[in-house]
Amino acid sequence: MEPFFKYYIAAWVMACVIALAVVWRNPGRFAITTRAYRQFLFVPWKLTTFAVAAVGLTVVAPYTGDPTWDYVDAAFMSVLTFLGAPWVIGVLYLSAKRKLPWPQLYVALCLWMFSASWSYDLYLLLRDGKYTELWLINIPTSSILYISAGLLWNLDWRKGRGATFAFMEKKWLVASTNFKRVFWFALPFMVIAAVAVLYFLA
Repeated sequence: MEPFFKYYIAAWVMACVIALAVVWRNPGRFAITTRAYRQFLFVPWKLTTFAVAAVGLTVVAPYTGDPTWDYVDAAFMSVLTFLGAPWVIGVLYLSAKRKLPWPQLYVALCLWMFSASWSYDLYLLLRDGKYTELWLINIPTSSILYISAGLLWNLDWRKGRGATFAFMEKKWLVASTNFKRVFWFALPFMVIAAVAVLYFLA
């Protein structure tokens, strides 16, 4: 393995260890660890759209022509995206508004990179015995889907506001509304995922 990749692995492993330590010290400060977040995420329409997207991506993975994409990484990256992206995107927005302290932003960025890139890199390293040559191009490619997913599963309908992103409201983590109210707003994000899959199949 080239020295660069040894240093790169050491750097992102250390970043993840620090992120875990930060959360471990005070998990209650991180909404992603709370029951409220689980209730916010595990609602019928979000679980259904996740299932459809995850099954679709996993089934087509071996047929994309990309040797790094298989049933395993397609499945676990889908799960990581569903569990983390809604929180990560919310934290990025609230951090930009200076409503959250920097440790929240740090953990969110590490989770984003682990879900969209580092877990993929690690799996391929263990599978193939070498660091994938596609590691760099995978970061923006996977991040587009990650951001789209985070926005999709933050969609909500609030009284007096209409369609909105939940993280933009005073009460972020509340039970999401009926999918019918946000369907047309969700459609562009679902189209992005569909186009990405079709692109790789072409």
